[in-house]
Amino acid sequence: MTDTTHTAPKSAPKPPGRLAEFWSYFKENRGAVMGLYVFGAFVFVALFANFLAPYDASAQFRDFTLLPPVWQEGGNWSFPLGTDPLGRDMLSRLLYGARYSFFVGILVVVIAATGGILIGLLAGFAPRWLDTIIMRLMDIVLSFPSLLLALVLVAILGPSLINAMIAIAIVLQPHYVRLTRASVINELTKEYVISARVAGAHLPRLMFITVLPNCLAPIIVQAALSFSSAILDTAALGFLGMGAQPPTPEWGTMLAESREFILRAWWVVTFPGLAILFTVLAINLMGDGLRDALDPKMKRS
Repeated sequence: MTDTTHTAPKSAPKPPGRLAEFWSYFKENRGAVMGLYVFGAFVFVALFANFLAPYDASAQFRDFTLLPPVWQEGGNWSFPLGTDPLGRDMLSRLLYGARYSFFVGILVVVIAATGGILIGLLAGFAPRWLDTIIMRLMDIVLSFPSLLLALVLVAILGPSLINAMIAIAIVLQPHYVRLTRASVINELTKEYVISARVAGAHLPRLMFITVLPNCLAPIIVQAALSFSSAILDTAALGFLGMGAQPPTPEWGTMLAESREFILRAWWVVTFPGLAILFTVLAINLMGDGLRDALDPKMKRS
C-alpha cells in the first residue's frame, strides 16, 4: 500500500527588508559602527547638556581659575576637567559646546542640501545653455579655498555664529549641486523616467517624485560628510574670531580664548581640540560606512 501523504512545500525565505540589508552592509565596516556609537553619544550629549553639565556654561568661579584636571596635582573633584582662565568649568562648557556643534551641523546641512538639491535638479532638467551657466557659477565658487571664501562672506555679513553657518552653507552648496545634477542626468536615460514622460507626467512630478528619490543615496553620504565639515569650519572661524563670539561655549571659540595659556594650562586647549577631533573623525567614519552600504558599486554581487 503506497503512502499518499504529501509534505507541504517549504516556503521560500523572505528577503530581508531594506533596513536589514542596509545594516548588514554597514556593520561590515567596524570603523563605521564605532563612529556611529560615538556620534550617538555626541547627539545624546547635545540634547541633554542641561541635565549632564554640573554647572552653567557661563558660571564663573573666580577662586578656582586655571584649576587642573582632577587626576593632576592640585585638581578638585568639583571640576573633573579643570577650569579655564575665568574659572568656568571645562566639562560644562564642553558639554554645551556639543549642543552648538550639533545645531551648526544640522542647520548647515539643511540649508546647503536644500538649496543644492533644488539647483541641481534645475540644472539636470534645464536646457544646455542654462545648465552650462549654473555649473560655471558652481565652478567659480569651488575654485576658491572653502575657508577663505567663508571668511570673506563672514567679513561681509559680520562675525557671529548665524552668519558663520550661512557662509559655510553657501560654500558647501556647490557639492550638492554637482552631485544632484550628475545623479539626475544618469537617471534621465532609464526606462522608468522615459515611461513617466510618455505617460504625461508634469515636470514637477517628474523632478521631485519620479527622479529625486532615486538620487538620494549619494546625497545622504554627502550630507554626513558635510556635517563634519560644518563642525570643523565653524570651529576654524570661531578660532579666528569670525564665528561664535565669547562667552559662547563653542569649541573653536574656546580654543581661541585659551591659546595664550597653552604652555601653563594645557587642558584649556587640549580638551576642546580633542572634542573636535573625535567628533569629526566619528562622523567621517560613519560617512564611509554609509557610502559602502548605499552605493551599489560597493556592495558584493
